[in-house]
Amino acid sequence: MTDSSLYHQQPEFWTLTWPDLLKRQTHVTTCTIEIQHDEHSLHAHVSLDDGTTLGPGDRMIVQGPPIRLSFGESCTLNRGVKITRATALERLWIKIASYFELTELYEVSFTPGKLP
Repeated sequence: MTDSSLYHQQPEFWTLTWPDLLKRQTHVTTCTIEIQHDEHSLHAHVSLDDGTTLGPGDRMIVQGPPIRLSFGESCTLNRGVKITRATALERLWIKIASYFELTELYEVSFTPGKLP
């Protein structure tokens, strides 16, 4: 082997591409929406039909017209949903920021004496 053939076996710097860790990926699937609006409960639950799990920073957009229910009604619908995955940097930022947000839940009190 000559020196020139060894040189061409390794990729050149300007031909390298960014890793997929910095790109957002989208996924389209279907979901089941259960909505209840009565005196016992007011809720809307969305479950993905293909079992996809969402991670920190992922965005989900349910497609279709807005759903309006009168008081006392409930319904179950199937709709399309577009999931946009967060990048690795976004996930890292959310995990770091969540530790600082957790400290907002702490309550520290400096009261003199013992508490009953």
